[in-house]
Amino acid sequence: MTSLAELCAQTLAIDPSRPAIEFDGTWHDWGAVQALAQDIRRKLSESGAGARGSVIFAPRNRPSALAALLAMLADGRGVRMIYAFQSPAAIAAAIDRLDASVAVLAEEDFTPEVRAVLAAKGMAGVGLGDMTARAMPGLEQGTPRPEPTDAPQVEILTSGTTGPPKPFPIPHSVIAGFVQNQGVTMIDDPDEPPFLMSFPIGNISGVYSVAASLLRGKRVVLLDRFTVQAWRDFVVCYRPKAGGAPPAAVAMILDADVPAEDLSSLKFFSTGAAPLDPTVQRRFEDKYGIPILLSYGATEFGGPVVAMTPQLRAEWGDAKFGSVGRAMAGVHLRVRDPVTDEILPPGQEGILELVSPRMGQDWIRTSDIAVIDADGFLFHRGRADGAIMRGGFKVLPETIERALLLHPAISAVGVVGVADPRVSQVPGAAVELKPGEAQPEVADLEAHLRLHLPSTHIPVHWRFVATLPKNPSFKIDRPGLKRLFETEPAR
Repeated sequence: MTSLAELCAQTLAIDPSRPAIEFDGTWHDWGAVQALAQDIRRKLSESGAGARGSVIFAPRNRPSALAALLAMLADGRGVRMIYAFQSPAAIAAAIDRLDASVAVLAEEDFTPEVRAVLAAKGMAGVGLGDMTARAMPGLEQGTPRPEPTDAPQVEILTSGTTGPPKPFPIPHSVIAGFVQNQGVTMIDDPDEPPFLMSFPIGNISGVYSVAASLLRGKRVVLLDRFTVQAWRDFVVCYRPKAGGAPPAAVAMILDADVPAEDLSSLKFFSTGAAPLDPTVQRRFEDKYGIPILLSYGATEFGGPVVAMTPQLRAEWGDAKFGSVGRAMAGVHLRVRDPVTDEILPPGQEGILELVSPRMGQDWIRTSDIAVIDADGFLFHRGRADGAIMRGGFKVLPETIERALLLHPAISAVGVVGVADPRVSQVPGAAVELKPGEAQPEVADLEAHLRLHLPSTHIPVHWRFVATLPKNPSFKIDRPGLKRLFETEPAR
């Protein structure tokens, strides 16, 4: 199998006159991408990272970040992702938990907090601008670390279900296999519509979006973040036959009342990364006549493992409505009883386990409740661990609770998922104050949380209560907590 570094070398040899990435109304050709990637490769080597040293990377959805990712992968470097969509203090804390000779961030993310951590840890800094890269003043040289001996990996952040988001290693070989399993190694068809990329570059969906498009030479239209207007403009301009977006986008498109004729080219709409409300799916399909194809996967599985394909939808129609599809090639699924631990027959609900061949042949126990029917279709019923599925991000309530308890005015706190028509669920926090403490402003609590957690963890709904509901064991009564938010939640 061709290595990921070799695939990137092929990509960096594409005709430089061909268009590569469109961002904010401007097309950047492959010549510009290649020149920037080569410049970044030089700067990383000169910074103390050596030939293959790992790099801490906080990408924003910009063309320079895509060029930087190509540069790192072409050199066979380990990439340690952190989220850029968090406060300067949280970015600095994330860097402090990791180690490398150099960190690559957008220039504006080299805040005083970040610079202080880099200096203290002996790390260099490479700043990305508008298709530019530079060694940041005062951070030109990092302390060299030993050259890695293991196979290179991309450490992608999981959703932080037991604390701060944790890095999960995806070997370069797994990403290379994904590229080559697309059917062809390179695409050279300028008449084919570009690939619309709106997932964050640093998460599993973003990495595989790059693998399915840019690494195969396909033109990319890059969005800083998903908006209905930008998505609609793309569909109207390029008239693709298939489209897709995060699950939250489905309700957003409906709310925006996008005219059906604007989407008439689409034969399918693909989505995954989080559950989709079946009523929202039904409304979309009834309004636009476009079948929604669901999928199921996770960072820990090395990407998607189950999918509803156009062929399956055509064969089964509405008989499997709401299913995320059948297992992909080589994937094995089973369901266990959460109490007895016995493997359950088709049609019975339990805890999902699976084998993902990308990650090996061991069974992976999930925290998802699922049903596998007699025809092998998987139906995702929710989470067994109380995790809040906020769009494509999984958040455990305890993560938010621990951070809120660091606030000096808070005595106790309980967090639950509150239903949301766009992103499936959002956090709701019920707060019990210490005696004599004045009730803080919600904005103050949000600012406090941003010092410790990514923005995806910030509660949308707040309740201030005299006493949190407790069960007979004096633990937080989660059902009782949920009832606090069943009426119109208050801030």
